[in-house]
Amino acid sequence: MYLSSRMITSVSPSTNSSFLLTGFSGMEQQYPWFSIPFSSIYAMVLLGNCMILHVIWTEPTLHQPMFYFLAMLALTDLCMGLSTVSTVLGILWGLIQEISLDSCIAQSYFIHGLSFMESSILLTMAFDRYIAICNPLRYSSILTNSRIIKIGLTIVGRSFFFITPPIIRLKLFHYCRFHILSHSFCLHQDLLRLACSDIRFNSYYALMLVICTLLLDAILILFSYILILKSVLAVASQEERHKLFHTCISHICAVLIFYIPIISLTMVHRFGKHLSPVAHVLIGNIYILFPPLMNPIIYSVKTQQIRARMLRLFSEKILREMKIYCFKKRKKSSHNNKQKSVPQKNY
Repeated sequence: MYLSSRMITSVSPSTNSSFLLTGFSGMEQQYPWFSIPFSSIYAMVLLGNCMILHVIWTEPTLHQPMFYFLAMLALTDLCMGLSTVSTVLGILWGLIQEISLDSCIAQSYFIHGLSFMESSILLTMAFDRYIAICNPLRYSSILTNSRIIKIGLTIVGRSFFFITPPIIRLKLFHYCRFHILSHSFCLHQDLLRLACSDIRFNSYYALMLVICTLLLDAILILFSYILILKSVLAVASQEERHKLFHTCISHICAVLIFYIPIISLTMVHRFGKHLSPVAHVLIGNIYILFPPLMNPIIYSVKTQQIRARMLRLFSEKILREMKIYCFKKRKKSSHNNKQKSVPQKNY
C-alpha cells in the first residue's frame, strides 16, 4: 500500500536480475531532508572509527591487548558503515533504486559476517576484561602478541566461513515473487522471503548459526561478567572496586548497543508483520548504524587513555595551526615593512 504501482511493476517477478530497495515508503518527498542526518551519521561513523584506529596506531602506550581488540571493533564498525553507505545514501539522494542479485548477495554476506564478527570481538573483549581483573599477574603472559593474532584470525574465520554456505545458496534460488526488499540494504532473511525454491536448509542453518554465535556469545559474555562481579566484590577496598568496575563500563555499553538493536530487528521480523514498512526500515537502520556510531563516542568518553590521546591530538593540531597562522602573519608584516622602507625614486 505504500509503494506506487510504477515501482512494483518496475521489478518483474519473472527475473532474478535485480531487486527493488525500500527506503521510507510513502515519504519519498522528504528524502532530501532525511539525507542530511543520515549523511552526518555516516560521516561521524567513518571519522570516529578512523580516529580510534589512528590513535591506537600512532600511540605506543596503547599497544596493549585491550586496545588491539578495540581496534578490531573499530575496523569492524568502519567496514559495516562502508558496506551499506552506497545503498542507504543512494536511495535518499535519488541515485539508485535497484540492486543486482550478485551485489545484493555480496552486501548480505558482509552485513551478516560483520555482525557475527562484532559479536565475537565483544566476547573476546569480555575475556580480556576477565583476565585483567581476575588474573592480572598472568595477563601479559596469556594475551601475547602472537596469541592475539591467532584470536583475530579465528574471529575472522568463524564469522565469514560458516556463513558462506547459506549465502552461496542464495545465488541458486529462483525468485518468483515481486523483488521488493524490506530495507535499504540486503539481508539474508529478506531474500529468503522472496524465494520460491526450497529454503529449509537456509532457514534451519541460519537459525543454528544465530544460536551458536550470537546467543552463545551473549551467554558467555554474561557468564564472564558474573565471574568479574564475583572477583570485584571480593576486593576489600571500596575505591578499588569502583576502579576495577569502571574499566568494564565501556565494554558493557558496547555490548548493550549491539545486542539490543539486533534483538529488536529479529523480533520485528518474526512478530512485527503488522507494523508499517517505515518501522521496519527505521529499526533496520538503527541495527546497522547505531553500534558503529556509538562505539567511538563511548570509548572516547569512558576510556581515559583514548580520551587523553585525542585531546592531545586536537590540542597539538590547534597549536600547529596557530603557529602557521602567526608565522604567515609575521612574514606578511615583515614584507609590508620592507616595502615601506624602500626609498621611492623620482623620475
